[in-house]
Amino acid sequence: MTYSVVWFKRDLRLHDHAALCEAVSHGPVLCLYVVEPGLWGQPDVARQHFEFILESLRDLYLALKQHGGRLHVVTGEIIDVLTALHDQAPFQNLCAHEETGNAWTYQRDLAVGRWCREHQINFLEFRQFGVVRCLTDRDHWKASWDAHVEQICLTIPMHIQFVDMPWQDAEPPSADRLQLTQADPPHRQRGGRQAGLAVLSSFLHERSANYRGGISSPLSAPDACSRLSPYLTFGCLSLREVVHATIRRMEQLHENALISKHPSATRMKQGLNAFVSRLYWHCHFIQKLESEPEIEYQNMHRGYDGMREDDFSQVHFQAFIQGRTGWPMVDACIAMLRETGWINFRMRAMLVSVASYPLWLDWRPVGAWLATQFLDYEPGIHWSQMQMQSGTTGINVPRVYNPIKQAHDHDPKGLFVRRWLPALRKVPDLFLFEPWTMPADVQAACDIRMGSDISFPLVDIEVATRVAKAKLFAVRGLSEVRAGKSAVVKKHGSRSTRSVKQDKSKSNELKSKADKIATVIDDVYQLSFDF
Repeated sequence: MTYSVVWFKRDLRLHDHAALCEAVSHGPVLCLYVVEPGLWGQPDVARQHFEFILESLRDLYLALKQHGGRLHVVTGEIIDVLTALHDQAPFQNLCAHEETGNAWTYQRDLAVGRWCREHQINFLEFRQFGVVRCLTDRDHWKASWDAHVEQICLTIPMHIQFVDMPWQDAEPPSADRLQLTQADPPHRQRGGRQAGLAVLSSFLHERSANYRGGISSPLSAPDACSRLSPYLTFGCLSLREVVHATIRRMEQLHENALISKHPSATRMKQGLNAFVSRLYWHCHFIQKLESEPEIEYQNMHRGYDGMREDDFSQVHFQAFIQGRTGWPMVDACIAMLRETGWINFRMRAMLVSVASYPLWLDWRPVGAWLATQFLDYEPGIHWSQMQMQSGTTGINVPRVYNPIKQAHDHDPKGLFVRRWLPALRKVPDLFLFEPWTMPADVQAACDIRMGSDISFPLVDIEVATRVAKAKLFAVRGLSEVRAGKSAVVKKHGSRSTRSVKQDKSKSNELKSKADKIATVIDDVYQLSFDF
């Protein structure tokens, strides 16, 4: 009997699952998820990712059971598993979604492709997001994204012929067995499609009214943001179904607003409209890594090689990851990450900015550590943003965030800082964001000791930032660095849809203007990109 294997990776659902639908069209199917020790040994993965996946696999198991099937979870490296399976029960097709993951998964997928060719097996891959594999031209990328999300969501038939593994399934390994020693944030979001659908519903029908204007402050963002990012990262929900559900809700709100004139309907519609634009940018940034996998570990603009690498301070790095920088807004964000596995985008940008400029840390070790802290770690977005915020793309205006100003702007009453840094709860507002300026008698009255209960700042923020910016702009000003900018824009920059045809037919001056438009668009969305 010939059959197809559906290889689940970061697509842990049945609804709108192109690989599963294709496999079903060929006949019997075997549903497989492989716990790969090699993947879980990478520096950018963490216990919270594994636990979220296990929770999602339980949902997927129950969903398949309703169709009369079974999810087979096997531990081992994928080539070894496929070889053993094929030796005992030969199969004809391997169906999976394309994955834009880290360097390890990229090489793994290439190896799977070679194995399939050697064994004359059809390796059928399908788009997971609006990301285009082997993209040669960014000019028409948006049209491709539109076409992808406008397609109907795929559904599988209720009755499917399933195939079981030729050997008995074993229990998945524990996080400890995989040597995932990090703590699992106690207040992180839980995995699974059902949890994802509940979050989607609450956002569409309740929380979206505060999306516009509410996603920048770490006080309001936990409710104002959609909080759908981990469910998209691990494929509990498909991007397309989220877009469709959002548009349907916007249409309902439009009708409600016409009937009731209620302001909340208008606010929700505006929020959802902004949210859909961010789903587009979600794929835009993943496309960068898909088109150039090397940006996970090398500067997008190679002219910045050597700018920070040789000056790396282990003291600064350890203080940063332990939340001991001495800047309360930074340390509070680290504390929140430790407890929840999430922080809003504005604060993520601030963390990377502080690490990159006043602390002058290279983005690679900082990015690897932050990847383990973000439950919703999506490699394409993560590494693109790490480079944008640290100034190594060569095409974006450097965004340098002062953590003291960010505290005043987004936590004016100190509620966030006091929540996550209990030692500072008695500190008066005057000194809260700069506690090192407290006189000794005020410290005594607040029962706090600088250098013990909270660290002194690692550096003088203004002096260190000024020095860092001077170093960065010295590199940006080099003729060879300026000359290399166009190649980065061509490969990664956004396109103005109105100017695509003009770029090809008019002068170099217009082409230069188009490059600037692409850069500005990226700059705007590096400030507002959030879920």
